[in-house]
Amino acid sequence: MQPFVTEFMSKSVKNIAILASGAGSNAQKILEHFSDRMDIAVRLIVSNKQDAGVLNIAKVASIDTFIVTRDSFYATTDLLVELDKRNIDFIVLAGFLWLIPPYLIQHYPDRIINIHPALLPKFGGKGMYGHFVHEAVHLAKETHSGITIHYVNEKYDEGSIVFQERCEILPSDQPEDIAKKVQVLEHSHYPTVIDQLVSSLPL
Repeated sequence: MQPFVTEFMSKSVKNIAILASGAGSNAQKILEHFSDRMDIAVRLIVSNKQDAGVLNIAKVASIDTFIVTRDSFYATTDLLVELDKRNIDFIVLAGFLWLIPPYLIQHYPDRIINIHPALLPKFGGKGMYGHFVHEAVHLAKETHSGITIHYVNEKYDEGSIVFQERCEILPSDQPEDIAKKVQVLEHSHYPTVIDQLVSSLPL
């Protein structure tokens, strides 16, 4: 058995996979958070876009990557093979826009989380991501927005909530301003909440 396989299978290390579709700013913060840890490691970054910026982040960090197509993601269990190869314990969604299929949820019960850029249950559901969320918050004249970290189930944004944090919205704030405030919260809290959840998992 090769050394890297032995490392993946080590019972002293809990392994994370990140699923992302975009530039990967949250993935970057997560990688930075765990970069010097011996007990928790990011082992795989999965994307549904071959040109996603997150893949460059993975390359720089020497993290394995895997590309899923819609057919392979929903009609096969190829991804499970890749996850099992690396003894993945926990899955983090970081801007991954596809609905997670039942086989993956069943294989990782209460071990898949997502971050949503609003205070659920408001402004959630299919099609509510990124600037669409911030525009809806702005149009609704909300005085606060924030982040919601939640477990993933078979419906968009309906899993049980793990953590929420709020930010104030000023009357003069535009959707772009709201996005910046929310991103600060994402980068500050997501890695910490992931750490707490993964650290609590049994080996």
